Amino acid sequence: MNKKTLIGVSYVSAWVILWGTIGSLIDFYFLQNTYLPGSIGQFATFIITAFLSSIIAIYIFPTINNKFIS
Repeated sequence: MNKKTLIGVSYVSAWVILWGTIGSLIDFYFLQNTYLPGSIGQFATFIITAFLSSIIAIYIFPTINNKFIS
């Protein structure tokens, strides 16, 4: 595995962990106060956080890639 592949896999893995953590924290609040487990609200929470996380990850990737590959 070359350095470029390792950086890419590590970056995606870190973003999945970050997305899951943030999505779960938001979900925890809503489960306590707003919706029931397995509801459309819970699904929407994770879809919205996944979408936002993906946009941010795509925006930040060139900076990370240039910093570690160059």
